[in-house]
Parts: sequence; structure tokens; C-alpha cells
Amino acid sequence: MKPILELKGAKKSFGQGSARTDVLGGIDLSISDGEFVAIVGFSGSGKTTLINLIAGLEMPDAGEVLLKGEAITGPGPDRGLVFQSYSLMPWLTVLGNIKLAVESVNKGLSKRECQAKAQHYIDMVGLAHAVDRHPSELSGGMRQRVSVARALAMNPDILLLDEPLSALDALTRAKLQNEIEQIWSQDKKTVILITNDVDEAILLADRIIPLNPGPNATLGPDFKVDIVRPRDRTAMNSDVMFKKLRADITKYLMDVGAAAHVEGGEDGVLPNVMPVFPMQKPPKAYRDAAISYNDERYLEFFNLKKTYPTAKGPLTVVDGFEIILKKGEFISLIGHSGCGKSTVLSMAAGLNSISDGGIVLDGHEVNGANPERAVVFQAPNLYTWLTAKENVMLGVERVFPHATKAERSDIVEYYLARVGLKDAMHKPTADMSNGMKQRVGIARAFALSPKLLLLDEPFGMLDSLTRWELQEVLMEVWDRTQVTTVCVTHDVDEAILLADRVVMMTNGPHARIGKIMDVDLPRPRTRKALLEHPRYYELREQLLGFLDEYEHGHQGKSELKQQNKAVA
Repeated sequence: MKPILELKGAKKSFGQGSARTDVLGGIDLSISDGEFVAIVGFSGSGKTTLINLIAGLEMPDAGEVLLKGEAITGPGPDRGLVFQSYSLMPWLTVLGNIKLAVESVNKGLSKRECQAKAQHYIDMVGLAHAVDRHPSELSGGMRQRVSVARALAMNPDILLLDEPLSALDALTRAKLQNEIEQIWSQDKKTVILITNDVDEAILLADRIIPLNPGPNATLGPDFKVDIVRPRDRTAMNSDVMFKKLRADITKYLMDVGAAAHVEGGEDGVLPNVMPVFPMQKPPKAYRDAAISYNDERYLEFFNLKKTYPTAKGPLTVVDGFEIILKKGEFISLIGHSGCGKSTVLSMAAGLNSISDGGIVLDGHEVNGANPERAVVFQAPNLYTWLTAKENVMLGVERVFPHATKAERSDIVEYYLARVGLKDAMHKPTADMSNGMKQRVGIARAFALSPKLLLLDEPFGMLDSLTRWELQEVLMEVWDRTQVTTVCVTHDVDEAILLADRVVMMTNGPHARIGKIMDVDLPRPRTRKALLEHPRYYELREQLLGFLDEYEHGHQGKSELKQQNKAVA
């Protein structure tokens, strides 16, 4: 069968002379009518440039891009685009945005026919209840549904999805993945999905093709997905074919990423100086309990609660969170968006007041912010006019006031080298990528020699491939320091890779600990080794099962069944 889309030796560069960047170095690709193809790769590898060539938003410098045998010379309604950003008309309703697309390609239809056609696609993406809302009144997931409906309403030959779900939380992303698969199965349109999520690619695609990192990026080998549709993400966790395919693609991507990676250089020498931290006494409730302190009770959360005043009365977000950590233990907090994970972390950091209960660290009450508790946020909050070294030095000067200038400099340079920034430490952070900025944030946290490291979805804004790399950077530095750590995440694989125990939280309001899972896997850990360990998928299934249990509210499915039986 003749392919619907062909790229033959397509090349693309930007800039001139010494500023020239060769992005694509000769792309050969053939896609059949009705095929669902996923292209995966690192950020900056040229995925969006490739999709722009197919969309006709860019022209190749060499080679050709053919649709149904004809050269693509510009954008057209035969290619429907859905981008990472929503790009909706803010002054139009959901119906108005979709009608605009319908009317642009159906000049002969009456107003009533256009409205009916628009309503058909609105129903298809489950937005019938929001037809009269404006984009500002919609959640991120709902806006992306409008984008998908708008693209489908143009009845394109090919649907181009450029990382359409990467800005969404894990639960919304999973729901939209299911909807995209259902929509595709109805019309069997040709779909090209650009993604950095291997699981998403396996769930949706017939064929997965890696894009090797540039400059002069090329396509890697095809990985055919022979898993029966429809595919259930929980059931796939036990599928032998899924495990092998996932491991093969992950290994390939990590190998080509490692080959393109520039080493950070030698570690340097860490001076033997101790930080100076202000202290507080333990709270009265803790002293009254007369519990003797030791390394087995290094960090304790007892009856921790957080309540916010609202117009409808007090709202308890976290209710009775209790756990004890050993010194040097690493725990992951996992749960759906809004379950109170970050609230617990912000109270531990001293950035959010505690409504009831308390937190004790190393025999002292947590009360207000303190550099003994270092925090790495999703966005690293750097001073963009300062260099990486200057950003890290700000905290080091505070906690090592007794050290010499040379010793403080050695501390900063040691940790910047550990996170791969030895050659970029004098670069302004304004000129750094998101991944490099997060490396600075990690180096800054470790350089404080904190008693407690708090990570609030530190890699949540990064593509999954950069996240893999930084997870291993974090693990390598943590193995050296053994600092007690609490990491908030919604990523099941990240939780297992990093932690000694995974603490699963029920949904809010009144969120609490639902289950604690010991991760009895050997350290040091790498993602490659994890995928090959016989216990890994068993642990993964426990976490996926818990998240599925609490997908629809603060009560689990089993709790709701028991409650319904009692009512009956």
C-alpha cells in the first residue's frame, strides 16, 4: 500500500555562519494510512522541527516531505495540529472555537449544519457540559480537549500531536490518553504523536520511532507495538511484551542520551567544615510524651493537620498525617493532584503553618523556615542575573560563616561538578535550559549540608528523558551524603527508583496516609537495573493499584462499596 506520508532525506538548519545550527540531518520516514506513530526523543532533539516540516510551518533545506505523493508547500486543513499550548480564541466559547474550525473548511454548510458538526466533536471529547464556557473558565485538561476537538473538526487526513499532554498532571494526562485512543479507534485517522513519555507511546502507538539527539538528528530503529488494543495501563504492567518493549526503548534512549552527554569533569575536594544552623526546642506535646530521641526517630510527623478558612467554613486538607523516619532514610510521597502531598512538604519546610500536631527533626521542633531543611521546588527559583556558582554561594555563605572564602568556594564547586555543571558554573542562569537550572537547584540544596532534604516534584516540569538523567544525578549525590529526604512525586517509577519507602496518600479533603510500601531493592539504583529487577513490576503494580483505588475521590473504591452496602 502506498504511504500517505513520506520524508526523503529531509534536512533542516537554522541560522547562518558560526551561528548555524543543524537540527535535522536527513530524515527518512514512511507512514501508512490509518497508522498511529509515536516519535520519542530528548528535549532539543528536533521533534518539534520535524512536526513543523510535516505541518508545512517550515520548509526543508534539503530532501522532500510528501503527502499522498505531493510535496508539502505550506500548512493546510488536511493536517490537524494539537500543540502543547492550547492556542484557543479566548473571546470565543468552546462551541465558538470549534465552529470556527468547522466553518473554515466547510464553506458550503449552513449555520445549523456547522453547529451540528461542531457539537458532534464537542460530544466526542466529552465537553457537552461546557459548551458555553470560555477558555478562561476551563481546566488545562479541558482546554486540551477543545484543541483536539478543533483539530478533528477540520476532518484532516493526518492528526499531528506535538506533546499535547506534557503540561498536564498525571491523572488528567491518563484520562486524555484514553480519550485519544478511543477517538483514533473510531475514525482510524493517521496520527503522528510527538512525546517524551515511553509509556504514553506504548499505550497509544502502532509503531515507536526514537529521534536521536542532534545536531543533525536522525531517526533510530522502529519499535513495533504488538500489544492488543484497547490497552489498559494497569493490565499492561503484567504484560511480558510490554515489559520487554519498555526496557528495550528505555535502554536505547538512555544509551543515545549518554553518548551525547558532555561529562561534568572531576569532582574536586569537599572541605571538612560543618554548617551552623539555628535551633528550636521540641514542642510541649513531644516533650510530654517523654520519647527518647535516637537515629531511629530522626524525623517525626505526629498527628499533622492543616486547615484553611473558607467562605463555607474550615477546610481540612491534611488530617492526621503520622510517620517516623530514620536518619538517612529516603521516602517518596505519592498520590493524585490535590491530595495534600505538597502541603505536608511545605509544613516540613516551615513555609506553611501547622494547624495541629507537629514535626520534630533531630530532637528540635520545626518552626519556620531554616537552611537545615533545604527545598528543591518544581521551578528552582534562581536569581537569573547571577551565575550558577553565585546562586549556590548565597546559601553556603549563610550556613558556613566560619569557613574561609576558599573553603566555601570549594563546597560550591564540588556540588556543581557533581550535578554536571563544572564547565557551566560561571554561566548566568538566565541563559540555562530548564534542566540545567534544576541542576543548580539540586546543587544548592546539597551544598547547604542540610539535615533534611525536601523535594517538591523537582523534575515535574522536565521532559521524561531529562528527568531520568537528573534522577540518577540526584541518586548519585544522595548516595554520597545519605541526607534524610522526603520527595513529593506523582511519578510511580520515580517513587520506586528513589525511595526506601513509598508513602501513598489518599485524596483530599482530609487526606491521610493510605498505605506505606517498603522498596526492598538494592542500592545504588539505576533505571536500567530497575527495569531488569524481578521485584520492580510487582512494586509498580501495588502503586498503580492504589492510585486506581483513589482515582475518583477521597474515598477508595473499596470504601465506597462498603459504605453503599451499609446504606442499603
